[in-house]
Amino acid sequence: MNATKVCIIGAGSSYTPELIEGFARVKESLPVREIALMDIDEGRLQTMHGFCRRYAERLGLPVRITATTDRDRAIDGADFVDAQIRVGGNAARVLDEKIPLSYGLIGQETTGSGGMLKAFRSIPVMLSVAQSVERYAPNAWIVNYTNPTGLITEAVTKHSRAKILGLCSGGLFPQQWTARALGVSPLGVRYDFVGLNHMNFAFNVTVDGRPITDEEFDQVAERVWGVDPTLTKSLRLLPSPYLQYFYHTAARVAGMKAAPRTRGEEVLALEQEIWAGYADPTCDAKPEALKKRGGGGYSDVAVGIMEAIYHNRDTWAVVNVPNNGALRMLPDDAVIETACLVNSSGARPLAVRQIPAPVWGLIAAVKNYEQLAVDAAVTGNRDTALLALLAHPLIRDYDVARPLLDEMLTANREYLPQFFRS
Repeated sequence: MNATKVCIIGAGSSYTPELIEGFARVKESLPVREIALMDIDEGRLQTMHGFCRRYAERLGLPVRITATTDRDRAIDGADFVDAQIRVGGNAARVLDEKIPLSYGLIGQETTGSGGMLKAFRSIPVMLSVAQSVERYAPNAWIVNYTNPTGLITEAVTKHSRAKILGLCSGGLFPQQWTARALGVSPLGVRYDFVGLNHMNFAFNVTVDGRPITDEEFDQVAERVWGVDPTLTKSLRLLPSPYLQYFYHTAARVAGMKAAPRTRGEEVLALEQEIWAGYADPTCDAKPEALKKRGGGGYSDVAVGIMEAIYHNRDTWAVVNVPNNGALRMLPDDAVIETACLVNSSGARPLAVRQIPAPVWGLIAAVKNYEQLAVDAAVTGNRDTALLALLAHPLIRDYDVARPLLDEMLTANREYLPQFFRS
């Protein structure tokens, strides 16, 4: 089979070496002839280019690595387009965290109003990436890691013809929790998975085809982080750690207010150390500081998906895809995060037999917000943006949402031309 070309949009991300490592790990089964690095920041791009070449050589990965700020050139002829952009950088993330917090709300980069503004900045850019893919690599798959990945995936599927799969390493968490709690191989762990990106639940867990017992479930529940294990045991579901913002809202807001720095500010400081390592011409291994950055499992998911498509090999994976009847309570065009069968035709959601009663209302409410937010991001309609905030379970209050929206849009004005047309 032919070797592939992979394009990485947003290659100035500190996560790019994770992909190089992933390709080296599967170089025999997924031959890659070229990795085209693309970023709008010339300085970060060149630093990453130099490091990736050194790292690939260290790992024994025989691949041509190129770098360009020309997006169309990078995409041209690609088989896979990995997207990992952060419009506005971590400085914008800090605003996403601090402004909602000043209103007594969760300040987080993918959840609540912060997540909505990140979507507003990112969706127009990702739609332009999709247009480039349509023109220069019409058979390519966009493998999206740009957050919020569910909203990005829904926007691209609704407003372009490009093929896209929305990924998140969080889909592996129930597998990892179960493997560690029960001392089994994660490869044998499967489960039903229902919900949205960062708003999901795993249940009907099996190990090598055997349903786990109630006692084993309780052991796994102790491994779930972010949510009180007593609540997890009561739900009989394994929640995403992001459910902490819904189930422990007051405590999380208080903790954020008391913290000396937001997570975004911590990352800004941490990246100085990471990039000092990348820039060192003698450095050919990932800087130790990268371990503190988070995002583990990124390359495992992305590279595994590419392998499944390349070999047309039926593979179980958690992916963000259009619903198409998998969850009967949601519209078919609503993008959900669920267990899928992946092969060269893409990802087909596996129907969930029963939506757990304790959580279907919460999932539906957040999906309502997401669909309104996608519409607002594309049209620049402020009324729709306000309705999205009112639909969100963490906001709801009109007297809070209205000034909050105005402040956040103004703070992000340079990245939101759709909201500030003359």
